[in-house]
Amino acid sequence: MAQVFIALGANLSDPLTTLQQAVTTLQEHPALRAVAVSSFYRSKPMGPQNQPDYVNAVAQFETDLSPLALLDTMQNIEQQYGRQRLQHWGPRTLDLDILLYDQRVIQEPRLTIPHPGLTVRDFVLVPLAELAPHLILPDGRSINALLASMIDHDLIKIT
Repeated sequence: MAQVFIALGANLSDPLTTLQQAVTTLQEHPALRAVAVSSFYRSKPMGPQNQPDYVNAVAQFETDLSPLALLDTMQNIEQQYGRQRLQHWGPRTLDLDILLYDQRVIQEPRLTIPHPGLTVRDFVLVPLAELAPHLILPDGRSINALLASMIDHDLIKIT
């Protein structure tokens, strides 16, 4: 079984409820075994600022799915929640990203693991550190060291 960390984000409609429902959808998937879910955090949008704040979290699962099969599963779930890819870093009903898949490094046209934004986004690092404070990334850097090097956190813990 592979240990995977999945980032969840949403900022349209009722994002907190959407993320809570998406966690349930993931937990109910027969190929995913839930390990833990972080707190939920409110954050400013990364892209265009003329959109609502995001709600973000990270969930940890075990799975026998291959990385690409997991990606397909997550994209299908995004579609169930009405995800449309209209604008880069634009508003989303649901965004699911594979952050880590064991200690694998994957560079494929459809998938990059570790997720390229993992080390620079507080809305990923904070909930990830909450779940796995002693985690070491495939490149040898620790989550805690990355988190300590961030100057500002504009996150608000909401649950």
